[in-house]
Amino acid sequence: MAFVHLHNHTVFSMLDGATRIQDMVNRAVELGMPAVAITDHGYMYGVPDLALACDAVNHNTPEYKTWSHDKAFLEKDRRDELVEPDPEENPREHAQYVKDMAMWDEKGNIDELKPPLVIKPIFGCEVYFTPDETLARDHKPELYHMILLAKDQEGYVNLMQTVSEAAVQGFYYKPRVTLDNLRRHAKGMICTSACIAGIIPKYIDRGDMEGAIKWAETFRDTFDPGDFYIEIQEHGITTDNGLTDEQMDRTLIDIAKQVGVKVIATNDFHYLRREDAPVQDVIMCIGMNAKVDDPNRMRMTGSEFYMKTEEEMRAMFPYCPEACDNTLEIADKCYVELDWDSIILPRFPLLDPGETHESQFRRECEKGLRQHYGDDWATREIGGVNIKERFEYEYKVICDKGFAAYFLIVAEYVQWAKDNGIGVGPGRGSAAGAIVAYAMNITAFDPLENGLMFERFLSPQRTEMPDIDMDFDDERRLEVVEHVRQLYGPEKVTHVITYSTIKAKQAINDAARVLDYPVYMGQRLSKMVSSDPKVKLKQVLDKQPGKEDLFNPDFAEAYKKDDDARRIIDTALSIEGLTRGEGVHACAVLICRDPVNEHVPTKLDTKGGVEITQYEGHTVADMGLLKMDFLGLRTLTVISKAKANIKKNFGIDIKEEEIPFDDPEIFKLMGSGHTAGVFQVESAGMTATIKNMKPTEYKHVVALIALYRPGPLGAGMVSSYINRMNGKEPAVSYDDRLDDILGETYGTMVYQEQVMLISVEMCGFSKGESDSRIRKPVAKKKIKLLTSTVLHWEDGSDETTYDHWMNGAIKNNYTREVAQKIWDDVLEFASYAFNKSHSAGYAILVMQTAWLKAHYPHEYMAAVLTSYTGKTDKIVHYVSACRHDGIPVLSPDVNESGTEFTATKEGVRFGLAGIRGVGTGVAQAIIAEREAGGPFKTLHDFVERVDSSQANRRVIESLIKAGAFDSTGYPRRQMMHFVDKNNPENIIDAAVKRQKDRASGQTSFFDMFGDVEGSGFEVSVPDPDGQEWDRHLKLSQEKEVLGIYVSDHPLRPFEYALSKARDFSFSQIDTGYEVQNPTGGTINQEIPEGKALWWAGMVSSVSKRVTKNGDPMGIVQLEDMEGEATVVVFPKAYKEAEGYLYGEVDPETGAQLSDAFVRIKGKLERSDRGDQIIAQEIVPLELNEENNKPKVFEVMVPNSRFSQGNMARLATVLTANPGGDRVEIFIEQVDGRVLRAEVPAKVNARSIPLLAEAKAIVGNQGRVTVI
Repeated sequence: MAFVHLHNHTVFSMLDGATRIQDMVNRAVELGMPAVAITDHGYMYGVPDLALACDAVNHNTPEYKTWSHDKAFLEKDRRDELVEPDPEENPREHAQYVKDMAMWDEKGNIDELKPPLVIKPIFGCEVYFTPDETLARDHKPELYHMILLAKDQEGYVNLMQTVSEAAVQGFYYKPRVTLDNLRRHAKGMICTSACIAGIIPKYIDRGDMEGAIKWAETFRDTFDPGDFYIEIQEHGITTDNGLTDEQMDRTLIDIAKQVGVKVIATNDFHYLRREDAPVQDVIMCIGMNAKVDDPNRMRMTGSEFYMKTEEEMRAMFPYCPEACDNTLEIADKCYVELDWDSIILPRFPLLDPGETHESQFRRECEKGLRQHYGDDWATREIGGVNIKERFEYEYKVICDKGFAAYFLIVAEYVQWAKDNGIGVGPGRGSAAGAIVAYAMNITAFDPLENGLMFERFLSPQRTEMPDIDMDFDDERRLEVVEHVRQLYGPEKVTHVITYSTIKAKQAINDAARVLDYPVYMGQRLSKMVSSDPKVKLKQVLDKQPGKEDLFNPDFAEAYKKDDDARRIIDTALSIEGLTRGEGVHACAVLICRDPVNEHVPTKLDTKGGVEITQYEGHTVADMGLLKMDFLGLRTLTVISKAKANIKKNFGIDIKEEEIPFDDPEIFKLMGSGHTAGVFQVESAGMTATIKNMKPTEYKHVVALIALYRPGPLGAGMVSSYINRMNGKEPAVSYDDRLDDILGETYGTMVYQEQVMLISVEMCGFSKGESDSRIRKPVAKKKIKLLTSTVLHWEDGSDETTYDHWMNGAIKNNYTREVAQKIWDDVLEFASYAFNKSHSAGYAILVMQTAWLKAHYPHEYMAAVLTSYTGKTDKIVHYVSACRHDGIPVLSPDVNESGTEFTATKEGVRFGLAGIRGVGTGVAQAIIAEREAGGPFKTLHDFVERVDSSQANRRVIESLIKAGAFDSTGYPRRQMMHFVDKNNPENIIDAAVKRQKDRASGQTSFFDMFGDVEGSGFEVSVPDPDGQEWDRHLKLSQEKEVLGIYVSDHPLRPFEYALSKARDFSFSQIDTGYEVQNPTGGTINQEIPEGKALWWAGMVSSVSKRVTKNGDPMGIVQLEDMEGEATVVVFPKAYKEAEGYLYGEVDPETGAQLSDAFVRIKGKLERSDRGDQIIAQEIVPLELNEENNKPKVFEVMVPNSRFSQGNMARLATVLTANPGGDRVEIFIEQVDGRVLRAEVPAKVNARSIPLLAEAKAIVGNQGRVTVI
């Protein structure tokens, strides 16, 4: 006999089960078990993983490999290519081959010879059954465990629907299954009574035998005859009322006999082996936020909940041996295969009468082709490609694969978004290579003009569905998703789940916490682990081939010599990779032909309340279901808001698709480096690169986006491209016949499409082969496959990719040397090559945003700032960028500000809703009153007119602090006195009373005559008294409500002294800095990493931390007038500097009386988490009138040295040493008179090179003096 485990919990019983699915399957095979089930708590998350794990075993037998290989070749009419296996070396393969050939000759089909399964997956779920049919939510539900297993395909669908209904409609504390739910979906399902938490064992434990028998009879009658079983288990535990497992089991056996059902033995395992019990205990502690040693926490008693052998299971139930035998009966009943081969596209709901998907697809494409290319499109060629031939080819491939509906579906919601004013991206990814996507307005640029390839998107060899990801306005993306839900039916559309696993760093911290070690011990070890999200702890502990850079000797040393560290790391290794939780995919949406839960189970996202799948995105796509990514792109939001700002200020409707890409203002802006807010090109490195590149055409921007990545940068491809583009290096040409392919990138292999086209043009690959056999393996760095694997080619040859490349090139009259040179370059550079379709699409957004900023800078930057509302760090960055670009950022104003950042003639004005304590609703009420009654004359006028329930005292105080009433001419101090609640004459109380009186119908003389000058009943408004708060208080309160300084900056009076105290400003971390180019002009460079430099500014915050050794350290936010930076201050420097990291504080009130100004010597460090400065030394920065005075750099040029050449040299020297000091030049005339001239250049008078070079120019008779 044998035995099958039917009640098992995997890692998908989240933070309860510790069994990894592949390990479970391998163990079942090792133990000779013919099947294994999955029955996780409440959900079916792990079902696809079990299917794939069993497939990995079943498809790896010699018989299956031979059968599947024979089947593939026979069905493609390639029998002559099959090789008979050697009967002595491979007897099992040979036996299968002989059977296959005989069956094929007899029936022309070998499906019935499919080898038997080694291990069968059984799909199930341990559900939470409730006897409460009402699913009440007014008390904690009564829940009992129950096992459901799918017998067949109908049962699998019913299982999904049962679990989905419980997890969506029935969710309250847990997903709840009712008896009604079971009765409606019982067909094809097997039910078992579960563990001691099942309803029948619970009734037995309470002493209610009658109730237990009644429920057993109910379940027996609910399911098909013979499909309800009673479970017995033995874990050595006792029930709440003192029954042992054996006592409970014998009672259950008696009930089974009484009601006429069979008994099965299960072990309810939660971990694989007995020694894994502590792992399961740890993850339970993680889930409950408990400590392992806490005596009062919930735990699983003993260590018996593991995957026991058949012998162990039979030994536990000598009094009921049939309980183990019956598990085989259930296994024999169950057979469900998940369908990984079908494509299940939804039916397009808007088909016109009489149309098929294919005919409507053709009609829509031809309509679009006429719009794009004109009525003569069918006879036209672009770039040597005939439009009609290209369309017909794409159309045939798409229709042959059954994908016509796919394009209709995507085109519909893209057009709906456009029709409803929702920003849509021009196209991302490889879909832009399809002319049909362009014709249907899914993408916005011509694939023929841009040299894009359809095969990069949908190769004829591809079997899976195409993948078109669309970008939408980030703020309105969900409107498009909701439209799709309504069009196809809410039951057919759902969001997609994601799972989170315990990563390396998290495993260390979790292990330390549940083992009750101090926080710093976990932090000390986790800081030794790389921040690479894919890092594994074994790679940190031991050197792994190809991953040597992840190894940390300190981590390994701690493991060897520190017992506590070893315990933490061992525990972390055991839980690393386990499933920790679930969430909602940021953009993936599933659209089904039928209700979703007929294909995949669903549930409610417990955080957001939306319905989501229980299978993750890759799985649902592999099942042939339509998963679409509706991506939100902030840039599209910015463009939409910028267009609205332009419309409001200028009355112009901007159509972004009509923006001219040859406008020199676009390239002028890029070349100047004023790229803050411009899509994709605003980082420090990109800004420096684009300034040096000085693009003049759209194609240069396309190339830049493709090249600006770590690989090409490290390989020198960027500098090579720029030098070739600017004529400083010769362009490379392998052969004149390939110049059309590589000419646009000056011979640099930038795009994957170029590699593909070379293989087609030079070597005779088909376009499909160029994608699957060159692009894919090179991109994935599977280089060995290119030279070692013999493939069958469309021209009939059988050879490796390398041989096909070389032979094809020679056949097409290319020299072997050229073919080899290009092959070598392909292997070296093509792994860095980028998808041109993607970079061409995103380059459009670069051009559009650059054009908007170049022509409407205030409107565009107002939109950028608005898009980051609530994110102070981003607001600070972009306010600094605005000032760097000469765009004033102005304080909020009740008479001019909108809700959001507002573009005005003078600059960008802070929005009212951005003031802390005001909010959108209040801002809208203020604006509505302003538009209805005109501008507010004074604060008194504002208080009288704006509803006091909206603009209460706290709101008005925030408006005053922010400077929103400054334009009325009153000092902020005086206005705060007007509204001070301790002021008996405060204007708010009186205004509130008058508003209440008016609301109740009472009219006062103030209402009748308040606007009649001289009546004696008008509101008395004192004149401005001119007494303002001191500068520090005024600015600190402004920052309190705005998050940044807007009207002024504490450092502004000391601008000169600050510039002298530092090597770079904080904004230059992003923008880079200019240096003289030896060949003329200037070039932009990034601030170097790892070099000790001086920085200076004002401390805006200090976050005190503790190191792994318990020493204090600090994270300091430092700002200057241009930007801010994060400074990491380790213990030694922190201890020395702590006293002057804080300004002067009032000892009685704790109020800060002054700001702290410091100079920091430190190294810049860049990473994915952001840029930061590692401090080495910190000193106070003395800012006073004396050191803030600019110096004068005087140069006296004697007559003997006065020449055009020397004056040109002097000008160059002055320009190369910029600073804040004035320059005066004295020139000695022949007659002895001296002419004085002040030149516009400002220099750094302390510069040693400047002094030395100036002295060399004027000679010994001249003079260079700093005053």
